[in-house]
Amino acid sequence: MNSQISTISGTAIPLTGNDIDTDRIIPARFLRCVTFDGLGASVFEDDRIQLKGEHPFDLPQFQGANILVVNSNFGCGSSREHAPQALAKWGIKLVIGESFSEIFFGNCVAMGIPCLTADAATTTRLQEILRGNPNTSVTVDLNALQVQCGDFSAPVSIGEGSRQQLTNGTWDACGQLVANLSQTKVTAAKLPYVAW
Repeated sequence: MNSQISTISGTAIPLTGNDIDTDRIIPARFLRCVTFDGLGASVFEDDRIQLKGEHPFDLPQFQGANILVVNSNFGCGSSREHAPQALAKWGIKLVIGESFSEIFFGNCVAMGIPCLTADAATTTRLQEILRGNPNTSVTVDLNALQVQCGDFSAPVSIGEGSRQQLTNGTWDACGQLVANLSQTKVTAAKLPYVAW
């Protein structure tokens, strides 16, 4: 099992607006689910209804995209893990933005979704390119901390600890247990049995 994330390529969705909170990403009425499996269909549900099919997540040219380009303070509001889960279930594997809520950022990294920051000029330019040509290939290199979008290239950033977790694969706690199964079994055998 390889949990290392060093580059992500694909197409991207430009989602403009500051302070897009977790309740807009996945409305509270969808939090009663037992698993996260069906959340992708309801991502941005209220915004999509309000925009009557004109929301970027509804537009045919952005279907199948795996990268999201946002503006500032994305994922603010309540600390619901459902927000990054809904994005992931829709197919998003990486988010580039000007800034992120700290809890949203942490939830994403814990799921293996890099949240990379870029300055306002870079995110605006990426969004313009993507609106003009939705099929533009986007590649993000977590080692070089670079985004390539068509002919446009710019630096992106992420805290070094989070970057290392993603590139080394240590963000994936379950994957680490499986990868080190023999050591895990030895350690588990040493633990005392407790009857409840």
